[in-house]
Amino acid sequence: MDRAAVAERIAGIIEPFNKKLVAITDATTFAGDLEWDSLTVMDFVAEIEDEFDIIISMNQQAEIETYGQLIDAVARSAKS
Repeated sequence: MDRAAVAERIAGIIEPFNKKLVAITDATTFAGDLEWDSLTVMDFVAEIEDEFDIIISMNQQAEIETYGQLIDAVARSAKS
């Protein structure tokens, strides 16, 4: 699956989690810009895992700070 297709699907998933209606770009951070707490991140990751039928390890989650990094990680995992 290419990056654009992954980004489009993730955009649909992130919408209900974006309570502050922040404009989402590749540089958008989950903790800083979206102000998500750990529970919100866990719920969001679960949605991503279900949508793409992948597992995002805790180590991967710790390394993913921006929306762009998430898209790249999912695109790589979806190819595997």
